[in-house]
Amino acid sequence: MAIQRIIDTNMDEDDVNEQLIEVTLRPQSFDDYIGQERLKKNLKLAIEAAKKRGDPIDHVLLYGPPGLGKTTMASVIANEMGVGLRVTAGPAIERAGDLASILTNLQDGDILFIDEIHRLGRAIEEVLYSAMEDFKLDIVIGKGPAARSVRLDLPKFTVIGATTRTGSLAAPLRDRFGHLYRLEFYTPEEIAQIISRAANILSTKIHPESAEALSHRARLTPRIANRLLKRVRDYADVNGDGIIDTVTTNQALAMMEIDEMGLDPADRTMLISIIENYGDNPVGLNTIAALTGDEASTIEDFYEPYLLQIGFIERTPRGRRVTLKARKHVGR
Repeated sequence: MAIQRIIDTNMDEDDVNEQLIEVTLRPQSFDDYIGQERLKKNLKLAIEAAKKRGDPIDHVLLYGPPGLGKTTMASVIANEMGVGLRVTAGPAIERAGDLASILTNLQDGDILFIDEIHRLGRAIEEVLYSAMEDFKLDIVIGKGPAARSVRLDLPKFTVIGATTRTGSLAAPLRDRFGHLYRLEFYTPEEIAQIISRAANILSTKIHPESAEALSHRARLTPRIANRLLKRVRDYADVNGDGIIDTVTTNQALAMMEIDEMGLDPADRTMLISIIENYGDNPVGLNTIAALTGDEASTIEDFYEPYLLQIGFIERTPRGRRVTLKARKHVGR
């Protein structure tokens, strides 16, 4: 069984159980949404133009590493447009009939948010093509010689797709999005603001120094920042007076074994394994996966983005290589 990592960007069981809290932590407007200034500027213009014309906003594709706020941004867009939001995920749509049911229940101007859109089946994508482009739905009624094709009119709606793998999207589907935006990693200052805002919503007092300390360990990702805040809050409630100060923060982080760069034991073990087994030589992705016992896709999606961002590993034509900066950090 996989070991749960506090810095994992996947939604865990605690996140699911705290859905009501998460809803309150999620910004509801651009004014509340901290960071992603370039993205917000472009979307504000697109939304204002669409509302002025009385049309739905063109289809939007949001991509980037997990935990950066793609789902939250879709919710903000729906709120700013003043329309309904229907949320689903690529793996949840197993048959073309599932998609047809969702599309026929939309209202004019509604937004359909599809998380992990790269995991849609090819047959489902074919149905989505005409729906996105012409707002028409082609369905087949009956079987065998008596089968006939019927074209239904759909309300004018907007698809917002989210993916961590744009390269896995079929080109015809990707081309049907009018807006393609990458969500970037946040700065430590922005993460500190997100932590302070979340603490205020959770009615928890946090010292500015503690918010700054957590921001440097949150891997530049809001989802991890909120998760760290909750775990430190738990520690402060049990071992202190509920106030998150520097001492409490350092003790909680030491207990979770998260260092000053936001690396946990799994990150450090991976880096040390590469260094001890291969030295300064590049290592293939599958080899790293064999060393850690993880899937290659897990290495690529959840380990690599942050380690690349902070300059601890680099990609070469022959594989991944641990940098001198990382060697110094892990004492190798």
